[in-house]
Order: sequence, then C-alpha cells, then structure tokens
Amino acid sequence: MRRARKPRRRSSGKPPTGPAALQYKIVELSTVDEGSLEFAVNHWVQQGWTLENVQFAMRESSKRPAMAFVFFTRASEAEAQVATAQAAAGQGRAETAWSRLAALATEGEDR
Repeated sequence: MRRARKPRRRSSGKPPTGPAALQYKIVELSTVDEGSLEFAVNHWVQQGWTLENVQFAMRESSKRPAMAFVFFTRASEAEAQVATAQAAAGQGRAETAWSRLAALATEGEDR
C-alpha cells in the first residue's frame, strides 16, 4: 500500500528576504483596562509602529492582570529612509527577474 504524497508548496516567486533590521518599542501599562490598552495601541500605531504582541503580568491573588507590556516594531530608520527615497524616485515598484532581464536586453540593443 502506498502513501499519498503531500502536495509541494509553491514559492511566491519572490526571493527570500534577509533578516530585516527592526526597531522595537515596549510600552508598560500599570493600569490594565480596555481604555488604556486601546489608547496605547492607537497612539503608537499612528506613530508608524506595528503591534506585535501583548503580554500580561498576573497577580497570584487576583484574576485581573496587574500590568501589561505592549510590544511594537517598525523598520529601522535607515531602511525607512531608503524606502522613502526609492518611492520618491519611482523605484518602489516590485520588479520580476524576467522584466529586469528584458529591460537589460533592450538596453544592449540601443548601443
């Protein structure tokens, strides 16, 4: 009896990305309620940070959390400046290997 093979995953055609340089922000909340969590998340997301995780610190004597730590990330300043410069120069669009090869081929014909 033969086992059925698992289907192979198809890649998206994008090269694997290297480790991105990220900046991290950790916000400590000593008052843990809906309003304080909502305010912290909305405030830092508007500043360009991306919400990653929320960790709660519990007390043994209570079911309510004593503190919360809200984790945010964003691209490092250097990467953000490069992305902004590329977008301003019109280079921010994604380019496939085939379209780049075709562009190089037409450049060679112009000479």
